[in-house]
Amino acid sequence: MIERPITDWLPLTKKEVEKRGWDEVDVVLVSGDAYVDHPAFGTAVIGRIMESEGFKVAVVAQPNWKDDLRDFKKFGRPKYFFGVTAGCMDSMVNHYTANKRLRSNDSYTPGGEAGFRPDYATTVYSNILKELYPDVPVLIGGIEASLRRVTHYDYWKDQLMPTILADSKADLLVYGMGEQPLRELLKLVREGVPLNTIRNVNQIAYLQDSEAELPSDKGWETVELASHEVCLQDKIKYAANFKIVEVESNKWQANRIIQKVGNQTLVINPPFKIMDEKEIDASFDLPYTRLPHPKYKTRGTIPAYEMIKFSINMHRGCFGGCSFCTISAHQGKFIASRSEKSIMKEVEEVTKHPEFKGYISDLGGPSANMYRMKGKDEAICARCTSPSCIHPVICSNLDTSHKPITELYKKVDAHPKVKKAFVGSGIRYDLLVDDFNKNNKDNNHDEYMEQLITRHVSGRLKVAPEHTSDDTLRVMRKPSFKYFKLFKQKYDKISDKHNLNQPLIPYFISSHPGCEEADMANLAAETKDLGFRLEQVQDFTPTPMTVAEVIYYSGVHPYTLKPVFTAKTKEEKLDQNRYFFWYKPEFRSLIRSRLNKLKRPDLADRLLSNPKKQETRVEKKMGKKR
Repeated sequence: MIERPITDWLPLTKKEVEKRGWDEVDVVLVSGDAYVDHPAFGTAVIGRIMESEGFKVAVVAQPNWKDDLRDFKKFGRPKYFFGVTAGCMDSMVNHYTANKRLRSNDSYTPGGEAGFRPDYATTVYSNILKELYPDVPVLIGGIEASLRRVTHYDYWKDQLMPTILADSKADLLVYGMGEQPLRELLKLVREGVPLNTIRNVNQIAYLQDSEAELPSDKGWETVELASHEVCLQDKIKYAANFKIVEVESNKWQANRIIQKVGNQTLVINPPFKIMDEKEIDASFDLPYTRLPHPKYKTRGTIPAYEMIKFSINMHRGCFGGCSFCTISAHQGKFIASRSEKSIMKEVEEVTKHPEFKGYISDLGGPSANMYRMKGKDEAICARCTSPSCIHPVICSNLDTSHKPITELYKKVDAHPKVKKAFVGSGIRYDLLVDDFNKNNKDNNHDEYMEQLITRHVSGRLKVAPEHTSDDTLRVMRKPSFKYFKLFKQKYDKISDKHNLNQPLIPYFISSHPGCEEADMANLAAETKDLGFRLEQVQDFTPTPMTVAEVIYYSGVHPYTLKPVFTAKTKEEKLDQNRYFFWYKPEFRSLIRSRLNKLKRPDLADRLLSNPKKQETRVEKKMGKKR
């Protein structure tokens, strides 16, 4: 393997800066993740965009925040500003389980080691920089900053927190996917406009004195939220705020949002319209090495990189709008798809990787089969305020054709250096069920399923029904479980036709708002009847900027303001989660006892009587009507 010059990466050390012949740095990026120069890692994307705009960029990856802070000082004062991100995950989700236990590993650190970033990393890093360089502007972004941009409930502190701009003392926040606002900000900075004075760029947020007038040059309409202080006193007002934020986040022509925080006003400018094909291609086509920085060689592999190093991300965004998910809140509900040319160019790059053996691990996206899907009449989309295009029903204006993605799969398959290209991301199975999706005019869904199942499943296919209770699924913004059963029948039929043994792996969540203990017992019984022993399961974690988080904290649904039951205590959550593992001997007596207390001995008998060893896959005979 030929060693690449260190200057192929953005510099991580002063020595690397000097090798480039620079005597100063324009922007210093501080990240909670190790530096992997790959388009799946936000710091690399932001750094490469800045580089493409002519800026000299250096990276401080996972700085030590406990010592003399030399990591924060190693590049000195940047010419323009510091950029700060917690990394690819909210640092609290990264650190703690749903039961608030500290995790023992970190997928974004060499060797998977934990402890290389602080809790609330964005705030910690930004405060340090403001102490060291009080006159240098700080720009924060990434998922942690984006989803904490307004008053939000923090599950780990069990309290409402103000906009992250207040605690971090940062000058400016970019929310969502940052390419479009970043290019605008860089243009202004290059023209001599100080970053901390910029106010008229879409998709940024900032704090200003409450007495100051709002900028009026863009002609934006303004919507005011209940203040942070009001939210602290009134959970219903907090819940009502969320609906406004979500609706405005999903509009093409959105309003500006303001919220009083103490003696300041938070200002959130409207988002950009979703990136077009040329813009998203430009982001993915930057000159990434697609490799971790060489400094990590002796520290072990970076698990998150190992997972995606042979994968291709084909699009961004998700129009599912699931209540527990942050994807649409951060990436948007409209799909931004790359061109075939850009994707095939990346396929070629992947095949050149020194460790590539002919297998692409994922042709995917947030929901793998949403590639190129959009409104048939975009004028209707421009007026739409719905948080989901497929709940409670699939919008008649949504083009759900799977033809473009099917053809793309075939082109990747035909690449001479690709033996197999798998779909590792989860698919939205409800888009493929004709009883639910009435938009399948030319039956291309069946062609897609045939192509997917026969050519692109690596042993197992991930799908996410999430629950079996219709009441819980309505709160989740997910379709009825009956559609999963129909999908499974279709899947089994194609698998039988081709004599394939590729089990479906369904994902489920316990303790989600709207889910009672009896619903979990029913879930266990229904999935047992289908032949599953569940393994891809999780307990609900309330994360900022989700419907489910608002319900968990306030007790009401933000759209109806009506009460919704939620399991909140550790004991309640454990009682629900235990039903996933009904087949484990140590849980059987506990489950029977709980169901007897619920006066549901019928469920206890259904779930626990005549235990047999069952396969983790669905037996073929299960595909027949019972």
